[in-house]
Amino acid sequence: MLKNTKKLALNLKILSFFLMPSVLVSIPFFSKIQDAKAGLEFQWDQESGIRQLKWFQKDNQKRLRNKIYFFLRPKDRTSELLRINLAIPETFKVKLKKEKISFCDVRIGGFETKTKCIDDIPADIEINTDESGLRSVDIYPYKPIPTNKKSYAIILKVFNPNKSGLYQFHLYGQPKGNTGLSYLGSSTIMID
Repeated sequence: MLKNTKKLALNLKILSFFLMPSVLVSIPFFSKIQDAKAGLEFQWDQESGIRQLKWFQKDNQKRLRNKIYFFLRPKDRTSELLRINLAIPETFKVKLKKEKISFCDVRIGGFETKTKCIDDIPADIEINTDESGLRSVDIYPYKPIPTNKKSYAIILKVFNPNKSGLYQFHLYGQPKGNTGLSYLGSSTIMID
């Protein structure tokens, strides 16, 4: 019996000799487990008829001040636009104010440059809410948006919603010589 307990004690010492360093080495990796990003990425279904539009946001944390850019690049416009409509998802619960919405000629940033408005474009801005609670922003530029090589952006300055998630915004435009809106594309914003 004494021989078995000595052998068990020796085995435990050997096991702790190998197990302790591995536990001590792995502790720093567990301290930042909250910052780990999920291994899941949202992909667009290319066959669904939804066109992905480029967008940029300054901050993606919930309840923080944010500046969201919805871009209209030259390839997103096939004709001159008289009106632009931004459909806001019902679950994106933020306060919208006319003075916090703008439309501009933009330089889209990249690795070395920041996204920046070059010129503000004068436009009338309307915030619409229908009976079902759906909201949209209508932008009526004083001059039609031409089909040139410039990029344009709708800028929303808002506080992010309280709930995290994916929010899909749809952009529609009224081409010159047409009375209805046509679909331009969609942008999906992520709030952590």
